[in-house]
Amino acid sequence: MDIRTEKPEDLTAVREVNMMAFGRANEANLVDRLRGIRSTFSFVAVQSDRIVGQVFFSPVTLVEKCSRELSILGLGPVAVLPKYQRQGIGTLLIQHGLKECVRSGFHAVFVLGNPNFYSRFGFIPASRKNLRCEYDVPDEAFMVLELESGALDNCSSTVKYRSEFSICD
Repeated sequence: MDIRTEKPEDLTAVREVNMMAFGRANEANLVDRLRGIRSTFSFVAVQSDRIVGQVFFSPVTLVEKCSRELSILGLGPVAVLPKYQRQGIGTLLIQHGLKECVRSGFHAVFVLGNPNFYSRFGFIPASRKNLRCEYDVPDEAFMVLELESGALDNCSSTVKYRSEFSICD
C-alpha cells in the first residue's frame, strides 16, 4: 500500500472512489469543488497501481478570533472503495494526512464524524475547547485534534466550513 499526494491524472479515479464509497455523487462533487483551493490537501491510497482510497483536507475558519492567528483544516471526506473497506486503509490515509498537516505548520484539524473512530487519532469533542460547528450536529460528532499543544487555548468560536460545503447536489 502506497499513500501519496493526489496527482492531476488521479482525478477520475478519485471521483470513482468517492462515488462508490458513499453510493452517491455528493462527496465526489464536493472534492471536485474544493480541489485547487489554497491550503487543500488530497492524499490517495494506491494498491497494485489502483487508487483504492482518498482523504481530503480543506481550510476552515473561526468566526470569532482567538488570541492568536491559527491555520486550521477540516478533514473529510475519507473514502475507500467498498471492496477494500475494513482493512485499515482509511486509518493509513488519515495518519498520513495528519502528519503532513503537522509538517505544513497547521495548528488544528476538525472533523465531523464517528467519535469511536476518530478518537483513535486523538480527536476530542470540539466543545471541550469551547468551539462549535456552524451546522446543527451532535456535540460528540464534531471533533478537533490540536496539532500544536495548546493552540486552541483561549478560543471560543464557531467553526465555519467553506461555502462549497453548503452547495446541495
